[in-house]
Amino acid sequence: MRILRGLHHPHALPGPGCALTIGNFDGVHRGHQAMLALLNNEAKHRGLRSCVMSFEPHPRDYFANRAGMPDQAPTRIATLRDKLGELARCGVDDVVILRFDQALASLSAEDFIQQMLIDRLNARYVLVGDDFRFGAKRAGDYALLDAAGAKLGFDVARMMSYEVHGLRVSSSAVREALDSGDMERAATLLGRPYAISGHVVHGKKLGRELGFRTLNLRFPFKRPAAHGIFVVRVHGLGGVALPGVASLGVRPTVEDAGRVLLETHCLDWPNTFGPEAGYGELISVELLHKLHDERRYESLDALRGAIAQDEADARAWFKANG
Repeated sequence: MRILRGLHHPHALPGPGCALTIGNFDGVHRGHQAMLALLNNEAKHRGLRSCVMSFEPHPRDYFANRAGMPDQAPTRIATLRDKLGELARCGVDDVVILRFDQALASLSAEDFIQQMLIDRLNARYVLVGDDFRFGAKRAGDYALLDAAGAKLGFDVARMMSYEVHGLRVSSSAVREALDSGDMERAATLLGRPYAISGHVVHGKKLGRELGFRTLNLRFPFKRPAAHGIFVVRVHGLGGVALPGVASLGVRPTVEDAGRVLLETHCLDWPNTFGPEAGYGELISVELLHKLHDERRYESLDALRGAIAQDEADARAWFKANG
């Protein structure tokens, strides 16, 4: 999969053109997956490359920060790394990541079509969701896009809502499931267990002092959709999946600095791994079951006892669930 960060010159995608879809794709849930399957099929049928246009930061994130109300922005399901990884697994040929800034926010719907879709991408087919809006003040909609396609020579299609067991699949629905700790429902909406990946970084080694070594990943957004203490499974170390327990949050007992970390303690550290194993490795942590929200403890001894209880609860969950 080819990744383009920005469209800095005309004809950014050379060749006969592309089949394009546009959206934030936070989580790449089952509705997104169905749309991408349709996009890939149309691209193959037309002899085009399939292309996804997405944005960083999330447009609602940009407008909330600009208004001085960052808490009004949606929580984030996935990191950019995980979003790109899922898009690659869906078989997309190209992904364009546009920086959402004032220049892009002020671009009229008509100029967005001409400058981005025609001049830069040479879009020949455009697939959007049923609630798609674009351009300054969200003035553009499906009807405007369809009329422009008829005039400028590209086809436009609209995909209606995707449902699972009568439930509309959306990023908002995934966020609600994660916020409530319903990891089973989140997995149903995503089509896979919810997971966060990244390179293991060095921390303050407090876990070792407490007797619970951790693998630490940074979550680059201040408001993750999931939060709390979880039963997890770790992939990427030694070719085996390792059961564990993890904390996703700001560590209120020892730091609470607003920096979000995913700290994972593997229940059984393989004897073949040395004490420094894991650092710098790219791992994926599946969040399988939520134990409880983050808690502030009065002392490190109290924190040590709480972690021991979380470990015991995680072992019990794995035993009960095979």
